[in-house]
Amino acid sequence: MYDPVLLSKKIESIVCNGNRRKYYRFRSAGFYGGIATADCVGCCIRCRFCWALHVTDRPKSIGHFYSPRQVAERLVRIARKKGFRQVRMSGNEPTIGRSHLLQVLQAIPQGLLFILETNGILIGADPDYAKALARYPNLEVRVSLKGSNSEEFQRLTAAKPEGFDLQVGALEHLLESGVPCYPAVMASFSSSKTLEALRLRLANLRADFYDLEVEEVVCYPRVQEELNRVGLIPHDVMQGSWE
Repeated sequence: MYDPVLLSKKIESIVCNGNRRKYYRFRSAGFYGGIATADCVGCCIRCRFCWALHVTDRPKSIGHFYSPRQVAERLVRIARKKGFRQVRMSGNEPTIGRSHLLQVLQAIPQGLLFILETNGILIGADPDYAKALARYPNLEVRVSLKGSNSEEFQRLTAAKPEGFDLQVGALEHLLESGVPCYPAVMASFSSSKTLEALRLRLANLRADFYDLEVEEVVCYPRVQEELNRVGLIPHDVMQGSWE
C-alpha cells in the first residue's frame, strides 16, 4: 500500500515545472451538456478501473508542459468555438500542482463555469486548499469517491484505506469554505448495503448529498485487462471502445 498524499509530491515533481504543468490533450466533450476539457498528466492514486491508465502509468514520457495562461486560452478557445459555457480539467488529478491550478482558475473568464473534477484527497489533507478555491466564484467541484468505504477504496486503488476519509474530508472542507460541490461515487464494486451507508454518511454533511451521482465502470479494453489482472469483477459496466 502507498500513501496518496506522499505519492502526490513525487508525481508533482515530474508533471510540474515552475508554474507549468503537463497535459496530453485539449478537447471538446459531451459531458455536462458540452464542455471544453484539458486532460492533465499525473495522479496520486492508481484506480484499477481508470480509463486513463495509459497516462497515469507514464507521467514522465507522456504530455507537454503548458503555462496556466496557455491552458486557459485553449479552454476558452474551445468553449467559444463550440458555444459551451463550461470548462474543466480532467484526465488525471488536477489538484496536483496547486499554484498552477489556481492560476488557471484566475485566468478563466467569470462568464464560464469551471468544473473541477477531483478525487479530493489533497483538499481533504489540507483545509487551506479549499479556502484558496473559495476565491473563485465561477468554480464548482465534483469529488469522485473511489468506492463506498475505506475497504473498497483500498481494494480499488491499492492505497492506504485512510485515503477514503480524506475524500470525504474534502467535501467537509469545501462546504466549510463555501465552495459549491457535490459527490460522485464509483459504485460498480459496491453492494447496496455499503452504498446506502455512504449515502447516509454524506447526508450528515448536507442533506442533498444523499442523492449522490453514481458512476459505473466503462470497460474499455485496457480497463478490462487491468480488472482481469487484479481479479475485480464489477456488477455494473458500460462497454466502450477506446477513443
